[in-house]
Amino acid sequence: MGLPELNATTPRIFIAATRQDDGKTTTSLGLLGLLRKRIGRIGYIKPVGQRTVDVGGMQIDEDSVLINDTYNPGLPLEAMSPIAVESRFTRDYLDAPDPVPLESRAIHAFNRAAWEQDFVIIEGTGHAGVGSVFDMSNARVAQLLRSRVIIVSQGGVGKPIDEISLNLALFRQRGVEVLGVVLNKVIPERIADLRPYAEKGLARLGLPLLGIVPLNQELRKPSINQVRQELGGEWLAGAKFHRRRINRMVIGAASPRHAEMYFEPDSLIITAGDREDLILAILGGAGDSTGAKLGGVVLTQGLLPQPGLLKVMQGKNIPFISVKQDSYTAATRIHEMTVKTEPGDKQKIELIQQLIESHVDVARILEGARQAA
Repeated sequence: MGLPELNATTPRIFIAATRQDDGKTTTSLGLLGLLRKRIGRIGYIKPVGQRTVDVGGMQIDEDSVLINDTYNPGLPLEAMSPIAVESRFTRDYLDAPDPVPLESRAIHAFNRAAWEQDFVIIEGTGHAGVGSVFDMSNARVAQLLRSRVIIVSQGGVGKPIDEISLNLALFRQRGVEVLGVVLNKVIPERIADLRPYAEKGLARLGLPLLGIVPLNQELRKPSINQVRQELGGEWLAGAKFHRRRINRMVIGAASPRHAEMYFEPDSLIITAGDREDLILAILGGAGDSTGAKLGGVVLTQGLLPQPGLLKVMQGKNIPFISVKQDSYTAATRIHEMTVKTEPGDKQKIELIQQLIESHVDVARILEGARQAA
């Protein structure tokens, strides 16, 4: 049985990366918003998704949910996220390998995502080889959907260009053209020095530099809700402040009379759940009726304050969560967590759009995609 016919006329671009969390979703999010302003209707698809959430009984890639919530492209979620890699997906495939059903599903979903759209953004998953084990690598998907590719990589000259070279080889092996490279998360003070050498290094691979996006610390700040999810915690109070940003993290080991050192805007205080003396100091020093500016409080070791104090906590404007980890383990996990953009986070999304518009050659991307179509 052959593959269905592919829509080959709607312009498209495939956003790939050298590694996971290099900035594919950030680039896709910003690019989609800008193209909506410039040319109109923009479709989106992430053919293979590895991090999924349950939506009405369907496993949908979390980035597709983010795009749908942000831009509402008017597409069925199953068309935006046709292949969800769940726990036994790879094992089941290797027991009976057959790429045709997966390829057919990807083409059908792309045709739906491209229907009556002026442009389509295709977001990849990790580096060019991710998905090879079930015959749906990023390189194969880009080939299947006949799309040119942008590679997103972290900033630098040596290691990033080495990694770009590896990815480029796999795309070229599949006959896929790479349109250029976007370097992401570059320390702003280093951009001027980096640019000429990045251009020279990429030119040796036959690739243009399409942009250098500076590192912005606001995008790296987790919300208190992301902290809760990372630690598997439960809300005790202040859940309505779930979008508060965390800019500073402190472990509450001081005595209550020195607790004021913790009361800085966007601070996250981590302390044992039975430190009622410190909790009272926090409530008294930062919980006034005008609204506390603390990012939140993490109570560790699964310990809870007595019911009367819990009731007082719930009447204040401070987010409190309870976790099972000890304070050191909780702090370590928060420090190492990957911070992604959440659906509905308008402040971060607007910042991403500004960064892409200011630092990426969107016109060149649009022109290259149109020429391919």
